[in-house]
Amino acid sequence: MSKTNNTVAIILITSLFFFWGFIHNLDPILIAHLRSAFSLNHLQASLVDSAVFIAYLVMGIPAGIIMKKYGYKVGILIGLLLFAIGCFLFVPAANTMSYMFFLSALFIVACGITILETAANPYMTVLGDPNTATQRLNFAQSFNGLAAFVAPIVGGQFILAEDPLSAEQVAALSDAERLSYIQAETAVVKGPYVILGCIILAAAIIFMLIKLPEAKEADEEKSSFVKAFRHKNVSWAVLAQFFYVGAQVCILSFLIVFAVEVSGISAQDAKYYAGVAGLVFMLGRFIGTFLMRSIAPSKLLFIYAIIATLLTCVAIFASGVLTLYAMIAIAFFMSIMFPTIFAIGVTGIGSDTKSASSLIIMSIVGGALLPPVLGYVSDATGNMQYGYFVVVICFLVVALFAYKNKSAAVSTAAAH
Repeated sequence: MSKTNNTVAIILITSLFFFWGFIHNLDPILIAHLRSAFSLNHLQASLVDSAVFIAYLVMGIPAGIIMKKYGYKVGILIGLLLFAIGCFLFVPAANTMSYMFFLSALFIVACGITILETAANPYMTVLGDPNTATQRLNFAQSFNGLAAFVAPIVGGQFILAEDPLSAEQVAALSDAERLSYIQAETAVVKGPYVILGCIILAAAIIFMLIKLPEAKEADEEKSSFVKAFRHKNVSWAVLAQFFYVGAQVCILSFLIVFAVEVSGISAQDAKYYAGVAGLVFMLGRFIGTFLMRSIAPSKLLFIYAIIATLLTCVAIFASGVLTLYAMIAIAFFMSIMFPTIFAIGVTGIGSDTKSASSLIIMSIVGGALLPPVLGYVSDATGNMQYGYFVVVICFLVVALFAYKNKSAAVSTAAAH
């Protein structure tokens, strides 16, 4: 692959990180919005994340098969088309005022994103010097962080423009008023998702017209998912990514609800704090990428995971606005976790890279399974903060991964 072709490919692939980061970071806005519209408890509201992240389990292996058989470009095009279709399905979901229809539309969007992530993450690691793969992936993922900053602000402006009614307020409405309220609240989401669907379709056309270099490892056809999983760094990466994504979703997707119920912030103000968390997340990615020039990725990951654990304890045991500040600070220290776990997971495995990518992407299902656990603990104890003991466990697993795989990561960082 020529340097020029690599540069064009890197720019285009980086744009994908922004797109799926944007849609994922609309989820906190959507959760707060639908929670009010349909009078959902914490567990029911967490199904928004479950609908999104269960797709990673369902589509992980099919995405890897598509990539191995047809290459990265075809996988990206299929992913973008599913992404757009899911966005357009928000229109009939709003028209029917069906929570299950919204969950189905989110699932289709997530199926597309699963294919995109299965393609883009390993593709970015092989487009250039393998010794700088972790830095390169962290840089691309920084634009995912940019989306985390932009999405809550845009979503807050167009979806959560007014403070939603509480479940008690909705229950006090007459049947006609309640129906009118639900209809108005669900209709609000149509415009933003239709616009996003059109943008994704335009991106698909650009990818279809542009020639991308195809990265193919020797003996790739001999690779298998079982063979890939036998690599120590792959199996540990699958475990760590499962818990990390679960933690990320618990922190970011519930941030607005946490700010309102625990920190005493209004929903109107809370959406701006969500934007601040996204900005901190983005800055963490860029700063982390810079620090990896002199600090081994695994060492930095270990330090960040320990600090995130301590900050989560502050969010659990403190009170008032301090808990919200702790949650925002956690976003900074989470920033490097996904790309660093991924890059360490696929380091030095050659022809098994695409299979390993599928397995690590499948582990993102942690984002579907762990938030309901948090929701259940919160509902069962009557204290939302206690649910975040789940997050403490998640960050400790990430710290253990960093410690266990320090040798593989150090060799990657040595040439930075």
